[in-house]
Amino acid sequence: MSALKTLTNGFIKENPTLRLVLGTCPTLAVTTLASNGIGMGLATTAVLLGSNAAISLTRKVIPDKIRIPAYVTIIAGFVTIVQFLMKAYFPELDKALGIFIPLIVVNCIILARAEMFASKNSLLPSVLDAIGMGGGFTLALVAIGSLREFLGNGTIFGITVTAKLFDPAIIMILPPGGFLAFGIIIGLLNKFTAVKVTKAGCGSCDMKCGSCSGQKGVEA
Repeated sequence: MSALKTLTNGFIKENPTLRLVLGTCPTLAVTTLASNGIGMGLATTAVLLGSNAAISLTRKVIPDKIRIPAYVTIIAGFVTIVQFLMKAYFPELDKALGIFIPLIVVNCIILARAEMFASKNSLLPSVLDAIGMGGGFTLALVAIGSLREFLGNGTIFGITVTAKLFDPAIIMILPPGGFLAFGIIIGLLNKFTAVKVTKAGCGSCDMKCGSCSGQKGVEA
């Protein structure tokens, strides 16, 4: 896999939230505001970057039988660092995200990339994979958060954009709104990125059975 493909894979093709449907718990919980989505996404990306790099560098010395506990320990270490930094420099954001910062330890996205990619690849591809997957996760959170904030508060990043055009739909900043926005974003993504499959007919088939057109098979 090329470096560019590794970097961009997580944004659309294998977006961890919108394609693989991982990390849905924080996605639905913290995206009442677009700013919360950015904060959660960047915190997760930082942990993913650090853990992927560390696991890639130590993959040959971690015994196979204890690899999962080892990965969780490494991830927990980076989560602790990120949480301390957020408490020191972004206390309001840390308060808004609450329990979901320490819960990054059990985020399926991070453990999945550790097991599927970082443990099998060298440092540079693992770092690029972390940036791509983290970036895709962040974009998904910002998209969902922006939609919920726009419809539920009439604002985006705290800036009023609808004025008195319509009354905010309060449901969008409540738990049901998370599912609604999640479904809308996934539906739009599937609509505009769907791969068209065309029927080529029996002429392009090597089996020569004629079954797709109801004709009697022809022996090769």
